[in-house]
Amino acid sequence: MKTRGKDKIIPVSKLRQFASKLSRSRKKVVFTNGVFDILHAGHADYLEKSAALGDVLVIGLNTDSSVKKNKGSKRPIIPYRHRARMLAALECVDFVVPLAAKTPQTLIEMIRPAVLVKGADYKLTEIVGADFVRQIGGKVVRMRLVPELSTSQIIKKIGALKGK
Repeated sequence: MKTRGKDKIIPVSKLRQFASKLSRSRKKVVFTNGVFDILHAGHADYLEKSAALGDVLVIGLNTDSSVKKNKGSKRPIIPYRHRARMLAALECVDFVVPLAAKTPQTLIEMIRPAVLVKGADYKLTEIVGADFVRQIGGKVVRMRLVPELSTSQIIKKIGALKGK
């Protein structure tokens, strides 16, 4: 029986317990993180390809406050609880965990993934947690993104429709 969407969302209070259980499972864990503000086909492609790299795909989803720190006061467009629910509904996503910090370093150290995935728009030296993952014997994958498809571009198009 498959895990239902809402059951894939791990609350902050259960994060340490979840990470410990995941570690004991002996499954190949793939971790990625991001805002996933307006879910689009580029996200679907990225997440499906990420999931194919292992047994369990865990997404560190930026909380609303961490999005504001990283993207500015006008973001996110969609609140955390709704973004988490949309991601959890995807078949390729196994778990969604909150990322409240500015970077995912602590979360990565807690989860200890075998594979860390970020978009190819990041240089290897810019990927937070890459050194740690390689140090524990894991690998870092820079995933090719769907060209000309991003949340920022979608927001600009919507703004243009409104004449802004």
